[in-house]
Formats: sequence, C-alpha cells, structure tokens
Amino acid sequence: MASTLPLGEPIPDQGPLTPDAVDAVGQKPLGIYLHVPFCTTRCGYCDFNTYTAEELGVGASRADYLDSAIDELLTARHLLGPNAAPISSLFVGGGTPTLLPSGQLVGFLQRVNEEFGFQPDAEISIESNPESVDAMALEELRSGGFTRISFGMQSAQPAVLKMLDRRHTPGRGQSAVLEARAAGFEHINLDLIYGAPGETDEDWQASLDAAVAVAPDHVSAYALIVEDGTRLGADVARGQVQVADDDALAHRYVMADESLSRAGLTWYEVSNWSTPTGQCQHNLAYWRSYDWWGIGPGAHSHVAGVRWWNHKHPSTYAAALREGRSPAAAREVLTAEQMHDEDVLLRLRLLEGLEVADLGESARRRATVAAAEGLLDPLALQNGRAVLTLAGRLLADRLAVELLTV
Repeated sequence: MASTLPLGEPIPDQGPLTPDAVDAVGQKPLGIYLHVPFCTTRCGYCDFNTYTAEELGVGASRADYLDSAIDELLTARHLLGPNAAPISSLFVGGGTPTLLPSGQLVGFLQRVNEEFGFQPDAEISIESNPESVDAMALEELRSGGFTRISFGMQSAQPAVLKMLDRRHTPGRGQSAVLEARAAGFEHINLDLIYGAPGETDEDWQASLDAAVAVAPDHVSAYALIVEDGTRLGADVARGQVQVADDDALAHRYVMADESLSRAGLTWYEVSNWSTPTGQCQHNLAYWRSYDWWGIGPGAHSHVAGVRWWNHKHPSTYAAALREGRSPAAAREVLTAEQMHDEDVLLRLRLLEGLEVADLGESARRRATVAAAEGLLDPLALQNGRAVLTLAGRLLADRLAVELLTV
C-alpha cells in the first residue's frame, strides 16, 4: 500500500528524543506536519502512506482520526518541553486532507495554537485535490486560519489525467485556484507531474500554460517516478507501458523552467518555482534541516539530529496512542557527519546554495571543476557559495554525491 519504512533503532519508553535533543529544542525554528492518510481512490503511481475506505480495515476510521492526531500533538507538547518555540509553519498533507470536514481541520489548527502558539508570520498550509474541495470549504479553511493551499493538478490533459488515475476533470485545477483566491488565499500552489506514459511535449506545455494562466504564486513540477509496489510499477515491469526517458525528462524540466520564468516565477529549489513572497516556508524548513514534528501514521520527524517515524497503519498508530505508548516505530540518532552530508545534499538544491567553506578541500576543488563544466554558478562560487546553474539542476543529485565522496 505504501513505501517501506526504514529499520532504525527501537524507541525508548520515554519517547524518541534523546536528552541532548531535548536540550537543543528551541535553537531552530519548529514546524508541524500533519499526515492525513485517506484517499478516495489510489492513483496508480502513488506509493505514499495512504488508504482508501476499503483498505483501512478494523480499528481505523476517518471520523475519529483527528482525535488520535491531537493525542500525538499533546505528546509532542510534553516531550519537547518548555523551550519549544511557537510554531513557524504547519503543513497538513496526505493523502487528501480535505476529505476531512473543514471544521475538524480548523479545530486541529486551534489545538496547535493552544498548545504551542504560532509565530506572527507563521505559514499554515493544506493540500487538496481539486475535486475534494468546494468554495464553501475553502472559505471555512481560510477564515479558520489556513494561509496557503496546494492543489494536486498534475496535468491539464485528459489522457494524462486518466493515465495517472486522477479523478478531476481538465480545468478543475484552475477553477479551484480561482475559488481559493476568492476565499482569500494569497498563497496558492499547483503541483504538476511530467513524464507520464504517453505524455507528449505538447501535452506538458499545455499543462504549464494552463497553470500559469490562473497566476498561482507557486508551482511545483516533479518528474514521474516509477515506484516498486505500485500499479504503474507493475505495468512498466510487464512492458505494458513506457515512461519518458532521461533525455525527455530533462527537456521537459527545461520547458517548465522557461515557461514558469516567463510567468514571473523563479526557481528557489530544484523542483519549485515561486514569486518572491510565495516560497513554501515549511518545505524550506526541511531543506534547511530545521526541526519538525510529524503527526500521523507513517509521518517522519526531525528534532536536533534525531529522526523518527511513526507506525504506518492508522489502526496501529491509533492503538499505540490509546495505550499511552509512543506511536513512533523506530528512530535514528544522526552523527555529526551524517548531519553534514544531509545538509550538503539538501542545501545544494536551493537557489541560496551552500557555503563552500562547509565543504572539504577536495570537494572545494570538485566545485571549481563543476563551475568550469557549467554546473555551478562561477560568480556565486567566487563569493563563497555553491549555486546550481540550469544544467546543474538537471544533475543535482549526482553532483551532491560527488561533492561528498571526492
């Protein structure tokens, strides 16, 4: 049903945090992620930890899900202690969060405010499929405190939507943006996917044009990844469908960058473009290795070098909380070297880049060669930062590994 969790080490009786991590709470901004693991149907390409009504089984339901989430929120409040800062960002993702009633989602937001408080400029985001929300629900979410919404548009072309098992009709994604704006949302994202079986360059351009036509302040564009255990993965393995090759994916990435740049959106992370005020602060917190507590089945957390992940199935997750146990399945305590390597891998993906001084001597030499190869901005490198060029963005993961292994 979903991706496999890593093994990690057992969770101590007192919870996932180490004493050193507790002492470091408050030194970095703190975010909360709430995972809502429900979907109406399962898309053939998706390996997220999500469940349809038929897949939930005994001991789990949408109706009382947020009761369990609030139990974990209270656990987080207790374990983080008195030094926890007010929340800088909250992101409700999934799954399809807007399958839950808007009033319940707003109620969860209010509980977060009661327990932690919010920074004055806190970003409060929610994901939605275009067909799972209407104008009335959007107004309730906005008036209840949500400041940003992200719609899973994926494509504007009927054949591509069908291939991806998306249920909304072409045009619904754009209509949802207009309804969200009318409800008062200033920050609106559209998610797009390129490289689906059968998709052409013309299809992809039509999707880009449809997205920019409604002027969202943020667009995410991701290459389709074929995951093991998904219906799409099985179809590809059997040779029933073919996905785009690396050259086609690179070309469509360049198409996205050109179209979104013309529309006034600038890349700030390899797969994300925004206006100057439209960057997703919650995702930036991930890429900058800040602290966040992930609530919900399969949710991952990171606080001061300790990373842990919850039990995947909603019934197992809820049972642990009912019994007064941590819902975490396992954890890992990162070494200083692991934290450095992750920092390089993540920060290199950002427009702000990373400090060259944070690299070893051989990695700095490799960065100089990468600038000569056109993968890093030579002017930024002269100013002490490693910043990807357009060509470098196409090879970002490979270059990051090279900087860590030379």
